[in-house]
Amino acid sequence: MRFALDALFADVPAEQIDEAHDFYRSRTAGRGPGTLEELKRARAKRSAPAAADPPAVEETIEAAEARVPVRIFTPAHGPPRGVHLDIHGGGFYMDSAAHGDMRNRELADALHIAVVGVDYRLAPEHPWPAAPDDCEAAALWLVAEAEARFGTSRLAIGGSSAGATLALATLLRLRDRGAVGRFTGAALQFGTYDLSARTPAGRRIADEYFLQAYVGHVEDRTDPDISPLYADLRGLPPTLLIVGGADVLLEDNLALAGRLSAAGNDVELRVYPESPHGFTGHPTAMARTALGGANSWLRDRITRS
Repeated sequence: MRFALDALFADVPAEQIDEAHDFYRSRTAGRGPGTLEELKRARAKRSAPAAADPPAVEETIEAAEARVPVRIFTPAHGPPRGVHLDIHGGGFYMDSAAHGDMRNRELADALHIAVVGVDYRLAPEHPWPAAPDDCEAAALWLVAEAEARFGTSRLAIGGSSAGATLALATLLRLRDRGAVGRFTGAALQFGTYDLSARTPAGRRIADEYFLQAYVGHVEDRTDPDISPLYADLRGLPPTLLIVGGADVLLEDNLALAGRLSAAGNDVELRVYPESPHGFTGHPTAMARTALGGANSWLRDRITRS
C-alpha cells in the first residue's frame, strides 16, 4: 500500500497553511532545558498564568491512596453536561494545571462541561510513576464522584505532549481496573508515545533531558505505562489524535493511530500541515482551527446520548 503524507492532512484553508508557513519560517525552534540547572532557571522565569474569570476552584482530591491538587471549572450558565479531565504538558518536568486556566475556562463555557485540571507531581523531584499515579487518582475520583459532584457521570480526558502521554497511560490503567467505561472520548494532542528510543521518533528525542529526569532510573522504557505505543490497546474509548505535519513526533502519532485502529478502537487522526510540536499553543489560525475541531469532537462524544 502506498499513500502520501498530504493525503492525511486535515482539510484547512490554503491561507491558513500559508500563514503557518510564514509564522514558523520566522520563528526559531527551541529545545527544552538540558540540565537540572537549566530546568530550575526555566521554571523561575516562567511567567505567572493569566487569571481566568470566573477563576478555578482549587481542591485536593483523594483516591487510590493519593492526595492530588486539582483545579475545577464549571460552566458559567447551567449545569455541566459532562466532565473533562485535562492533563497539562511540559515534558513531565515543567508547567502546572494553572497555566491551562484560560483555555479550560473557555472550554467549560463553550461546551457546557466541567473541566478538571490535574496538578501532577513533576520530575526529576518526582520521577515516574508519580505523574501517572496522580493522574490515575484524579480519574478514579471522577469515576466515583462525578455524578454526585457535577450531576453527570459522562467523562472525557485529554492532554497535549506529555499530557497526552499521561492521558493514554491513565486510560490503560483504568481499563485494567475495569473502570474505563465512563470515559466517552480522549482528545490527545501530539503525544510522546515512545520514550524508549526504539522508534524513529523516539530516537530523535533520545538525548532530551526530560527523559533522564522522568525515566532515567528505568531500565526498560518500553513499559506501556511509560511508552503507551507498546501497550495492548484494546478496549479504549473513541480517540482523537491531533499532530502537526512538521512535528518531530509525527511518526509515533501515525503509528499509534494504526495500532489503536488495529486493536478495534474508534480512532480519528488529524494531521495539520506546516505545524511543529506544540502548534495548538501558538497564535495562528491553524491552531484555532485545530482547537475548534477538537472542541466539536469532544462535544459530540461527551453529550451523545
